[in-house]
Amino acid sequence: MISTQLTIYCINPGCNSPINPIGDRVCASCQTPLVHRYLWATGSLSAQITPGTKVADRYGVITRQIWLDTQPGLPPDVPEELPKEVIPYLRLYQERLHLPQAYGFASDEEKDTTDILLLENVPIDETGNIYPTIVEAWEQATAVRQVYWLWQILQLWTPLSELGLSRSLLGVDNLRVQGWCVRLLELYQTPEDEKLSLKNLGECWQFWVASAKTSVAKGLQNIVQDMCETEIELDDVATQLNGLLLASAAELPLVLKVGGSTDIGPIMAQNEDACYPNTLNDLDDPLLSHLSIVCDGIGGHEGGEVASRLAVQSVKLQIRALLAEITERAVLVSPELLQEQLEASLRVVNNVICARNNEQKRQGKERMATTIVMALQVPQRVYTSTGWQSNNTHELYLTNIGDSRAYWITRNYCQLLTVDDDVATREVRFAKSLYRKALIRTDATALTQALGTRNAESLRLKIQRFIVEEDGILLLCSDGLSDNNRVEQYWQDYAIPVLKGQMTVEDAVRNWINLANEKNGRDNTSVVLTYCRVSPEYLVPVTPALPEEIIEAEIQEEQEEQEEQEEQEELEELEEQEEFISFTESSQTLLDLDLDLDLDLDTSEESVTSPEIPATLITKPNRGKHLVMLGGMLALLVGGTSLGLFAWWQINPQGFQQMCRQLPQKVQQSCQPGN
Repeated sequence: MISTQLTIYCINPGCNSPINPIGDRVCASCQTPLVHRYLWATGSLSAQITPGTKVADRYGVITRQIWLDTQPGLPPDVPEELPKEVIPYLRLYQERLHLPQAYGFASDEEKDTTDILLLENVPIDETGNIYPTIVEAWEQATAVRQVYWLWQILQLWTPLSELGLSRSLLGVDNLRVQGWCVRLLELYQTPEDEKLSLKNLGECWQFWVASAKTSVAKGLQNIVQDMCETEIELDDVATQLNGLLLASAAELPLVLKVGGSTDIGPIMAQNEDACYPNTLNDLDDPLLSHLSIVCDGIGGHEGGEVASRLAVQSVKLQIRALLAEITERAVLVSPELLQEQLEASLRVVNNVICARNNEQKRQGKERMATTIVMALQVPQRVYTSTGWQSNNTHELYLTNIGDSRAYWITRNYCQLLTVDDDVATREVRFAKSLYRKALIRTDATALTQALGTRNAESLRLKIQRFIVEEDGILLLCSDGLSDNNRVEQYWQDYAIPVLKGQMTVEDAVRNWINLANEKNGRDNTSVVLTYCRVSPEYLVPVTPALPEEIIEAEIQEEQEEQEEQEEQEELEELEEQEEFISFTESSQTLLDLDLDLDLDLDTSEESVTSPEIPATLITKPNRGKHLVMLGGMLALLVGGTSLGLFAWWQINPQGFQQMCRQLPQKVQQSCQPGN
C-alpha cells in the first residue's frame, strides 16, 4: 500500500483519457457519468489502514473502513470457492433495501494478510459519508419515524434469526438510518452458545423509547415492557407496533399527485409496454390517486403488447374489488392479510394471461408474458394517536415481477425499492456467485419469471409494505429507463424540480421518457410518477387579525383628524354598512375553509404565507373615524369570526380539527370546541 492522491477511472472501456478527479460527475474526455462506489471494508485489520492510502492499487481509503473503488468498471476479485462468511449476504439478497451485499475481496500485501471482504450497498452517501446511527438521529426524528424504525427492525428479526444473525440488530453502531429506512453496516454471526430472543431486542430498545416523542412514548413503553418481562410472541409485538405506527402516521396529511405515460421509443416498431395511469385516457378514474402500474410485455407483435394490456386491465379490476371490501370493513386490515390479498390478485392476473396463451396454443418462446411493478396506496380509516378518526393510514404496498422497477426519491437520496427477477439475482440468492461476478454472464439480465409464462403456483412473490411519512416521489418504470443506471445518475436533475414545486408531475414524466429515449433509446419506455406530500403546503387561511401597526395608525389618524359635525350621521350609516359586509364575508370565508383545503392545494407558498387582507378590512373611509367606531368594528369582526368558526366546527368537525393542529400550541387551546 502506498499513500497517493486519489483519482477515479471512467467506466467507458473506449475512453481515450479515463482518469478523472474524484468528485466530478462526468468524465472530462467522453462525458460518461462517473461511478463513485463507496464500500465498507470489514474486519479489524481494515480499521487499522490509514486514510489516504491505496489498497491493491485500486481501493482508496477515504476514512476508517470506508473505501472507494477507483476502477469501478473492472470486476472485483472473487475466489473460486466462496468463503463461509459470505453466504449469509447472498442468501439475504432479497432484503437488499436494508442489508449490505458482498462486493469482492482485497488483499493487504504489505501486511501479508488474508483477503478483506468488501461490502457494497452500504449506508454511505454519494460523497463517502456514513449515515447516522439510530441513536444519533432518534431525538430529531418525528413520532411516526421513531415507530417506523422499530417496525423495520422487527421485520428483519425473523430472516436474520433463521441464519443465526440476529446479533446484527442489537449493535447501536451497526444500525444506521437513511431518512425513513433502517440500514445495516454488516452482518454479525451470533455465537452458538448465545441464545437471543425478543427480550434482548426489547432491552436494546429501552434506551431509545425513554426519549420517544410524547404521542408514542406510552405505547412504545408498553410494547417494550411486554418484550422484556413476558414471553410474548413476535406476531403479538408486530400487531401492537403496527397499530401504533398507523395511528401516528394518520396524524399527517397526505396528498397524492399521479401521472404516467408510455412511449414507443425512437427505433421500436411497436410498443409492448402498458401503464396506469396513462395521460391519454385515465384522467377521471377513481383509482387514480391510489394505484400505479408499469408493465413491459414479452412475446413480440400480438404478444407482448396484449399481455401488458391484459395485466393492467386485470389488476385494475382486482384492486377495485379489494378497495371496496376494505372500505366496508369496520376494523383495520392487517398487513399480512393485505399482502395475501394482493398476492392472490396477481396470481389471478397471471392465470388470465396464461389462459390466453393456452387458448391460442402458444408454446415456448411464443408464449406472451409481461413484467409488472405495481404500487397500491391503501386508504384505511384509523383513530389517530390524538383520538380523531383519519381516512388514511398512509400504507403503500409494492410488488414487482420481472425487471420493471420502483424507486423512492426525496431531495436527499434515491432508493431502489425492488429487486430484479433475472439470472444474476438468481445466482446470488442461491449462493452460487457474488452479484458483480454474476453480471459478467452473457445471460445475466435474462428474466427468471414474468406474468403469464407458467401456472400461478410457480410464481415467487414478494409484497412489501411501506409507510408514506415524508415528502417524496415514487417512480415506477420499465427497463427502457432504468437500464444503465439512468435513474441513479439523473434523479437529482429530474425529480427535485417536482419536489420544489418548479415542475408538474406530467412534465416530469415526459422529461424522464425523453431522457430514456436519448440515453438508452433501444426499447419502449413507461414511467409513472406519484408525488406524495405529507407536509402542509400552506397555513390554513383563517380570517387574519389586523396587525398592531395598522391599528396604531388608525388611532393616530383618529386623534389627528377633525371631523365635520354635519357629516357625522351619514358617515356612521356608511360605516355600519361596510362593517356588515365585512362580517358577512368573514363568516363566509370561514365556512368555505374546508372546501378550500381540497380545491386549492396547489396554491403557492408565497401566496398563502402572506395572505391578502380582505379589502373591506383595510379600506379606509374618505374621512376619519372616532376611536369608539374602531372598537365597534373590531368587536363585530371578532364576533363574526367566532360565529364562522362555530359554524365550520358544526359542518365539518374533522376538517376543523386538522386546521387546529397546524396552529401554534397556545392558539390550539382556544381552537377547541366549547372554548
